[in-house]
Amino acid sequence: MIPIRDENPTRIRPYVTWALAAALAGVFMGQLGLGPEGLPLVARYGAVPAELLARTGGPVPLWLWVTPVTSLFLHGGFLHLAGNLLYLWIFGNNVEEAMGHGRFLVFYLVCGVLATVGHVLANPDSRIPVIGASGAISGVLGAYAMLYPRARVLTVVPLGFLFPMVYIPAVALLGVWFAFQILSGLLAPPGAAGVAWFAHIGGFAAGILLVVPFKRRGVRLFAR
Repeated sequence: MIPIRDENPTRIRPYVTWALAAALAGVFMGQLGLGPEGLPLVARYGAVPAELLARTGGPVPLWLWVTPVTSLFLHGGFLHLAGNLLYLWIFGNNVEEAMGHGRFLVFYLVCGVLATVGHVLANPDSRIPVIGASGAISGVLGAYAMLYPRARVLTVVPLGFLFPMVYIPAVALLGVWFAFQILSGLLAPPGAAGVAWFAHIGGFAAGILLVVPFKRRGVRLFAR
């Protein structure tokens, strides 16, 4: 299922959501501009589980501890980036309104780091860099599900050769999405290259748990 837009208007200008989307797109364009020389960038600034857990036979350099953050701004391809931008664009503005600009930025980064921790713990011996904003955006989805479970989301539902668009409650759409992440994570070979399913799971769980301390006073859960 592919979300198109939600029926959940905001009263603010979501500056942080816009800035994050611009940063993700800008960094990706920079990667493209570097061509093959951009691959060392991914290797250096992606988060490598075995290196973070000192399983490569040497000490952990201090700069490696920033990779759970820097990895959030790197992407492996256009579709990887486009999917993340779509979900951030649809769901980020409402969560930003519920938290306020500054808190939302901190929430986004914390969820991203915790998502990386989830991936690292699930793949401790992997030497493959994990990159992408998916974990942080998964946190946004978790918060949205708690704040606006009944908000309607216009969604494309692939049915063979048909692609009808229907309105689905956010809790149903995001619940199916989360169940798919869990199933895919359980079925994926440990340490295999590809989608970091446990980063998505960890980020979503972090969003659910952290929405209460990060939301503004007076903002209710399950509001709409």
